[in-house]
Amino acid sequence: MGCVSRAAEETNRRMLRARDAMDRAYAQPLDVPALARIAHVSEAHFTRTFRATFGETPHRYLQRRRVERAMFLLRESGRSVTDICFEVGFGSPGTFSRTFRDIVGTSPRAYRKQTTAVDVPTCFAKAWMRPRA
Repeated sequence: MGCVSRAAEETNRRMLRARDAMDRAYAQPLDVPALARIAHVSEAHFTRTFRATFGETPHRYLQRRRVERAMFLLRESGRSVTDICFEVGFGSPGTFSRTFRDIVGTSPRAYRKQTTAVDVPTCFAKAWMRPRA
């Protein structure tokens, strides 16, 4: 009752190890073969298991992490959208804008214009500003 098998625990640990690596190095070029090596599984097994564990593909998770960081930089810095695009790991402004719009629902420039600095509790701001899945 409620016990998770050792194999399932090990699988979860491996997927968390890979996800943590993605969180630490989101701005770096990451690919499935490298992440599968971190998790010590085959590429196909990694992709399948990551999706089953976290509800999205590794690629989509990485895109969402990059967009979350970009949202913060757009709100908190005056840097250009292009600079932010490259800092968070996107290869081109077009891909960045398309992915940002797909996840957030608006363009990076429009997002920056509609967000203003307001004193609200951090926990509320994080919940409110989290991109849709």
